[in-house]
Amino acid sequence: MIKKKALIFGCTGQDGSYLAEFLLSKGYTVHGVKRRASTINTYRLDHIYEDVNKKNKKFTLHYGEMTDSLNISKLIYSILPDEIYNLAAQSHVAVSFETPEYTANVDALGTLRILDVIKTLSKKKKIKFYQAGTSEMYGKVQQIPQNEQTAFYPRSPYAVSKLFSHWITINYREAYNLFCCNGILFNHESPVRGETFVTKKIVQGLCKIKLGLQNQLFLGNLYAKRDWGHAKDYVAAMWKMLQNKTPKDYVISTGKNYSVKDFINLVSKKLNLKLKWFGKGMNEYAINLENNKKIIIVKKKYFRPTEVDLLLGDSKKAHRELKWKPQITLKQLVNEMVTFELQSLNEK
Repeated sequence: MIKKKALIFGCTGQDGSYLAEFLLSKGYTVHGVKRRASTINTYRLDHIYEDVNKKNKKFTLHYGEMTDSLNISKLIYSILPDEIYNLAAQSHVAVSFETPEYTANVDALGTLRILDVIKTLSKKKKIKFYQAGTSEMYGKVQQIPQNEQTAFYPRSPYAVSKLFSHWITINYREAYNLFCCNGILFNHESPVRGETFVTKKIVQGLCKIKLGLQNQLFLGNLYAKRDWGHAKDYVAAMWKMLQNKTPKDYVISTGKNYSVKDFINLVSKKLNLKLKWFGKGMNEYAINLENNKKIIIVKKKYFRPTEVDLLLGDSKKAHRELKWKPQITLKQLVNEMVTFELQSLNEK
């Protein structure tokens, strides 16, 4: 069996850490890329270092930056990986409205920088490429549910940048006969989700309220509906795309959607927090029935300038061609996130 090498841009993020673990279990040598920072931000990878790196050196981290063409080129040329997974991004939708140029530089042009190196190297080394797309590209949805043929209508600088990446990946695949795939992944969460994302914010906030460490949780649109899966399931789909005989693009989703309010209620049930909702629109709130205190409040500042109201994926193509289906339900995901958060808070 030929040992494969993989290079993961965005290795320290939620998906990157799960993907690194998955590829190592498949016998890969894994190289990850992280941004240099003044604080240590590799906590999601600590278990990999402990379990793997000290024994057989199959996992290596490199410093890198998606805005630095020379750095990207040097990394790819020196490693010569069999597969490259581009998971690096400024991935927060709300932040993309505040930093649109930086978001485009990282999320759009960063992909182009990688692709151009792969193209230049193609006569020397055939490298397979995975580009992390997003359901946010559908934005103001033109069809329900959304599949690979659904028209895009992005509603944020983040989504527009990702749409450039999607099409430039297709363009390089067709123009230069490269093995490049887009995964159009719907929302996927995990215990190690970043703290500014709404699912993690809800879980963390309600756990703190339950433990008496926080009084209130402020949120935006309670009725935005999302198709939520588990990151562990979704990284397996990424890998399956690159094992195909021909490069194609796939929607990866659960095919079920729930509102933010539904997610809150699931978390509350797991925590045995008895909520009661009052009011409508901007005046909606929830009280804790145990003490009648107002604990969830809607704030206008947490709404997006252009909202995405409903995302629901149709993954029949992935089911049929990749033999991929999600294994973890939303209830299991919520239970895992809550258990992890309570343990983390009790250890502090």
